[in-house]
Amino acid sequence: MPPVHKWNPPFLGDIDMRIARDGTWYYLGSPIKRPAMVKLFSSILRKDGDDYVLVTPVEKVGITVEDAPFVATDFEISGEGEAQVLTFHTHVGDEAVAGPDHPIRVAIDPESGEPSPYVLVRANLEALIDRKSFYRLVELGAEREIDGEGWFGVWSSGEFFPIAPTDALG
Repeated sequence: MPPVHKWNPPFLGDIDMRIARDGTWYYLGSPIKRPAMVKLFSSILRKDGDDYVLVTPVEKVGITVEDAPFVATDFEISGEGEAQVLTFHTHVGDEAVAGPDHPIRVAIDPESGEPSPYVLVRANLEALIDRKSFYRLVELGAEREIDGEGWFGVWSSGEFFPIAPTDALG
């Protein structure tokens, strides 16, 4: 992975590139169909504050990200219970072992009430966990009390990641 965190080139403005919620990359309104190009662009992606930028040693340009820049399309399970380890795979070939350095979080849409689960992939860049993988996560769920409140969540690398309060599960 290029050391984008060390590069501080001048910002040249925004370009007409976006990443859709489903992980599709677009340039000038058309999908980028070459996986190798998407992988290359993803390797120079950085999040600066609330902005997403593509960074090289000599320039930095802004792009639009509809939700998260990556999509976790699958995960592997090793171990069981509190000792289980979940390794997520993204659509651009990244791996993230859920744990203290790669937490899982769930955001709830205030209008629809729909959950959106995420895993941190690298340096402030998250992957939206796809629906089939989220259903698999829920199947692995356990209950735990946190600060006197019951939570439903999953374990990975010795960490418990809350998904929803148990009283919200009906």
